[in-house]
Amino acid sequence: MIETLFFLIIFYLLVYFDEQADREEHNEVEAMEINNATETKSRKDRPAGSIHFGDTDFDVDEQAGAASWGEVCHACCVHSGQEWAMIALGIFLVCFFLYFFLVGLDLLGNGARVMTGCTAGELFGDDTNPIAGLMIGILATVLLQSSSTTTSIVVSLVGSAVSVRQGIYMIMGANIGTSVTNTIVAMGQMGDGDQLERAFAGATVHDMFNFLSVAVLLPVEVITGYLYRLTKAIVKDANLEDGESWDGPISKLVDPLSEKIIIPNSSITRAIALGDATCNDGGGFYPMNCTEDTYLGCGGAFGLIACSSDSGKCPAFFQGDASARDDKVSGGVVFFIAIVVLFVCLAGLVTVLQKLLLGMSTRVVYKATDINGYLAIAIGTGLTMLVQSSSITTSTLTPLVGIGALRLEQMLPLTLGANIGTTLTAILSALVSASKDSLQVALAHLFFNLTGILIWYPVPFMRRVPLGAARRLGKLTRIWRGFPILYIGVMFFLIPLLLLGLSSLFDDGSTGFTVLGSFLTILLFLTILYAVYWFRYRDGRQKCSNSMAQREKNRVVMKELPDDMVYLKEHIKRLIEHTGLPEDEDVPAKYESPDTSDAEVDT
Repeated sequence: MIETLFFLIIFYLLVYFDEQADREEHNEVEAMEINNATETKSRKDRPAGSIHFGDTDFDVDEQAGAASWGEVCHACCVHSGQEWAMIALGIFLVCFFLYFFLVGLDLLGNGARVMTGCTAGELFGDDTNPIAGLMIGILATVLLQSSSTTTSIVVSLVGSAVSVRQGIYMIMGANIGTSVTNTIVAMGQMGDGDQLERAFAGATVHDMFNFLSVAVLLPVEVITGYLYRLTKAIVKDANLEDGESWDGPISKLVDPLSEKIIIPNSSITRAIALGDATCNDGGGFYPMNCTEDTYLGCGGAFGLIACSSDSGKCPAFFQGDASARDDKVSGGVVFFIAIVVLFVCLAGLVTVLQKLLLGMSTRVVYKATDINGYLAIAIGTGLTMLVQSSSITTSTLTPLVGIGALRLEQMLPLTLGANIGTTLTAILSALVSASKDSLQVALAHLFFNLTGILIWYPVPFMRRVPLGAARRLGKLTRIWRGFPILYIGVMFFLIPLLLLGLSSLFDDGSTGFTVLGSFLTILLFLTILYAVYWFRYRDGRQKCSNSMAQREKNRVVMKELPDDMVYLKEHIKRLIEHTGLPEDEDVPAKYESPDTSDAEVDT
């Protein structure tokens, strides 16, 4: 909603300064297209050859020239009374679905934090090497479904359970883990192959930037301590005082509803990481001594699910006599409900947006959203600072990429801006903690993202690397619709768990485990080398493609099998009637038609 309003404001300002000659030149072409829009459904039937949303040959990769701002103005402002009424209804429905989409995202994070808060706390409590710190950051963010939560916890732990250097590595991992949310959102468009390809590319462009930035800056940080030294010099003379936390406007809109359902206790993960408590009975949080289900009735002490300190009321999933297991089950139920809410709202949002864009030229839409890349970064930064979550920004934009209203080239800078904006949360947490070490880690998060942008965005050649990788991932969904599930499982769970387990062998301090870790590392390295060789020189790429294509073929066959069976039975019946051939009376029972109402019963 905020993005749409901003684009409209930019659009009207730019229209004012547009050249009049360019307007007149293209207005005539657009008028011809509009006259034919209700009759034509193909670019071949239009004088300008432009592509319109809803065409039978819709392809966002093909363009027939850029539109002018005059065309954009005409398409936006010239409508009949009935069309304005439909537009108003569409905007209302977009706001409705968008609001509950944001509520779903909030519930997704809250449910995940309740369900996995104890496990995440145990991860943070370990003394780690750089690789383990990176993997902990990824896993904790995937489990908590919020990089803002992860970075806030890391910042608060710096100086006690976590060192500054370890905190920097965990922050890098949190940057990677945060992109899992919009990747899940992209899966909501699995019903349409075109939309899934574009949405998955739009979601994974965030992944590719983060992976590439870590691949470059992690070795640099380990060897030179670049971020550590830079931020240490910045905070050298800092004089901090305790501050207050700040909630963005989106939180004020969404929290009143989500807090009626579930409220995660954020302090439990931090306490477990510090080693001050556990989730077991007698571990400091359980059992709760509640005389009644209110904030004061529980004495302000809760387990994984808390009550509101402002209203004093407890959410629907709160139980005064709950165990940790009960709360985890409640968190899992809320997580599942959130997934359903997200997918339903996503389907509604996509449907309404498609109806609003139906018949509109893609040239016009792309002109309206075609802003300078650096301005797009600033927009992404501002929006994320307002909503206090990069996941919300990128997840909201992902469906727009899926329906073709936002190009991948525009999604990248908006994503980069979201990466910068999300660092505000850690900086605010550091200011609240009044610790120089915490502020140093928060600033390291900011400079990590800024450095990554300087490496991968300004130079067009470098910019094409994350864009090209995301496009290739999007195309793989064409081969197999189940690829996004495999991608999430491997990139955000399997690889981090494997590397975390391997690195923990070196942290144990035992000679035996160190030798075993060295052996397994060499074995893993050789396996990777062979996999690269097999993939490039032993036709591995084609074999993988064929395997995924076969899986997709099997999926389609199983989906269409019932309809195909009905079709074949009908045609066999007609063939028998046409040829007069006698029906085979000795057909086994399992092949007989399920309709036996007229059949004789053998007694």
